[in-house]
Amino acid sequence: MNPRTAYALIATDLDGTLLRGDDTLSDRSRAALARAAARGARHLVVTGRPAPRVRPLLEDLGSEGLAVCGQGAQLYDAGADRLLWSVTLDRELAETALGKIEAEVGQVYAAVDQDGVDGLTLIEPGYLMPHPTLPAVRVLVRDDLWCEPISKVLLRHPTLSDDELASAARGAVGSLATVTMSGPGTVELQPSGVTKATGLALAARHLGLGPADTIAFGDMPNDIPMFDWAAHGVAMANAHPELKAVADEVTASNEEDGIAVVLERLFPGAGPNPVPRPRSGAESEFGAEFGAEPGAEPGSVPASVPAPGRRSSSSARPGR
Repeated sequence: MNPRTAYALIATDLDGTLLRGDDTLSDRSRAALARAAARGARHLVVTGRPAPRVRPLLEDLGSEGLAVCGQGAQLYDAGADRLLWSVTLDRELAETALGKIEAEVGQVYAAVDQDGVDGLTLIEPGYLMPHPTLPAVRVLVRDDLWCEPISKVLLRHPTLSDDELASAARGAVGSLATVTMSGPGTVELQPSGVTKATGLALAARHLGLGPADTIAFGDMPNDIPMFDWAAHGVAMANAHPELKAVADEVTASNEEDGIAVVLERLFPGAGPNPVPRPRSGAESEFGAEFGAEPGAEPGSVPASVPAPGRRSSSSARPGR
């Protein structure tokens, strides 16, 4: 099915998708996003990175809008520098889940992202950051990881591949947590039921938009729920095979400005005929229903936001 001429919401992953391997955004991608904005579209970052690790990029983009962070566990308002909504992973549950995983595969090395706009990334001895440019604080023992509320746990195994570790972790933890694979060396545990799709749905509702208005870009299996929710899912050429299997389209790689390639086709100029703007009153309705401050019940997902459908990468995508 051919995609629409334009979408009102452009949801992009960061690592391996919008950003190049050196964590930079190309001039071509900047220009394509600016052209889409001139036509009335909104750009929404939807990333596994926690809010503090996204803030510098948003500042560089000049963005004062929303960003979905922490694999959907955080909805960040860049203009106000605060979390509109967040869900934490129960720390005792996280310890239990780690124990179950290690009972299956042997020792793993763990890190955590603390909750909050100033939360730290803590890493235990033996854990190597998959993105060496991102700041982290090394602790002395695992118990030190649990000193403050956390949004997720990151795992690495000395010999298993990411796919093998993710599969084993899913089998070991069951419904205790959501297991995601978001990049090379990045297998994560997050609150049960929380995915990029839940965060994207919240952000879209805040903007008065919905799935039919949204095009999504990604590169890893953690982007599958986002593709399931959006009207059109675009995988990068460098994407994991599981994501390519459910994508509506495959574009060029992140190093070859794959997002820009698609946006230049959808938004060929900065002239008139803007895409639909958000409905009036959307922001006040969001604030009234969900509150302006973080503090959602740990591990909970708002009942008003339906959980994305779960399906394997080989399943047919309805309505496409």
